[in-house]
Amino acid sequence: MKSDLVMILDGNIFVLSDGSGDIEAKPAVPCGFFSFDTRFLSLWRLTVDGERVSTLAMDDRSYFEVRFFLVPGAPTHYVDAKVSVIRERSVAGSFEERLTVLNHSGETAEFTIRVDADCDFIPLIMAGEESTPVGRLYRRVEDGRLHLGYQREKLWRETVISTTEPAQVDEHGLTHHIRIGPHGKWTTTLHVRGLVLRPDGEDVREHVHPGRRRHDRSELQRDLQQWLGRAPQLACDWEPLEQTYRRSLVDLAALRYSPLTLPAEPMPAAGLPWNATLTGRDPILTSLQALPFAPELAVATLRMLGIDQGAVLDDFRDEEPGKILREFRYGETVAFEERPQSPYYGAADTTPLYVVLLDEYERWTGDAAVVHEFEAEARAALHWIDEYGDLMGDGYVWYQRRNEETGLENQCWKEAWNSISFRDGRLPSLPRA
Repeated sequence: MKSDLVMILDGNIFVLSDGSGDIEAKPAVPCGFFSFDTRFLSLWRLTVDGERVSTLAMDDRSYFEVRFFLVPGAPTHYVDAKVSVIRERSVAGSFEERLTVLNHSGETAEFTIRVDADCDFIPLIMAGEESTPVGRLYRRVEDGRLHLGYQREKLWRETVISTTEPAQVDEHGLTHHIRIGPHGKWTTTLHVRGLVLRPDGEDVREHVHPGRRRHDRSELQRDLQQWLGRAPQLACDWEPLEQTYRRSLVDLAALRYSPLTLPAEPMPAAGLPWNATLTGRDPILTSLQALPFAPELAVATLRMLGIDQGAVLDDFRDEEPGKILREFRYGETVAFEERPQSPYYGAADTTPLYVVLLDEYERWTGDAAVVHEFEAEARAALHWIDEYGDLMGDGYVWYQRRNEETGLENQCWKEAWNSISFRDGRLPSLPRA
């Protein structure tokens, strides 16, 4: 994946774009607007009078908002543009972009502002692959809004795009014909909502937890300030250390993910783009490292992973009683059981790590009540270690996948099929300890 992509996020809702803010998704560049493990925008391209825009500067103000300062055409070191554009973007429950066009000349000017939009609705875990949608893609204009949609049997996803200023909306985007006075400006706000729809047309997330989703930047900003206020405060004579500490707390806050099951108890996600979802190994390790600073992450992680703890023998998901999951996803391939992450339990280390996190949490906080709360989950995890993890009966935890088609061959932190090898490159036999 290109390392120069610009990223903003709010939990598992995030936008990856190029340096000008444009989105043009390709397998080698899996950018887009993603939510609920699905890409809801694969094309988002701005032009002024038919010209692409170039970046003069960018202000990365927070993990959930960014500003681009742009000019039409190719920039020069001494650009003297008669028009420029400010693109202010944020994610807070949905995707919002405020466009401001500035006329720098002393005369009234007319401009055509065009935003091209499209979507392939690819599941996140397939965004880096060549793939063809199985279901039906559709697009329509209704009540001044552009609707881009996808249906496959009962699975229904839709992107709804609207603007606050009058525009010509067609099936491929929005066009504003504007007139700006001397040294004046014009502004519109574009709203992009990604909907996960039920057969009755209601958004699934609003049905599960009505009113619990965050909707504006001010609330995200207040939440961040409260997060920083709860953490231990660092004061010293070396300002770079204070700045590093604060930035580390902000970066940790950016990783917080609120699953549908527990929307008020965020836990750490593993990072963009592939793992902005519920996983087992990464939130446990992050919560362990963050215990002196944000012990509440550990409680949320223990509770969520305990809810999804394995209960039955399921070869497709590599599930066993007491086992802690590897990951959980919501996308199309999971819904139709083409992949097993609903949830998938193919990890040999998450279950011992779960017990370690519970023990370390009590050691750091003295909160024995949490240990009692999760006693049943801990005992089930210990039973899994002895009964199912110790395949060879020698006291070690071993792994060997039972899902031979889509399960992970290596079920430790280094998961690539060829990542565990002898010095000469030969792969060891399975099971592996």
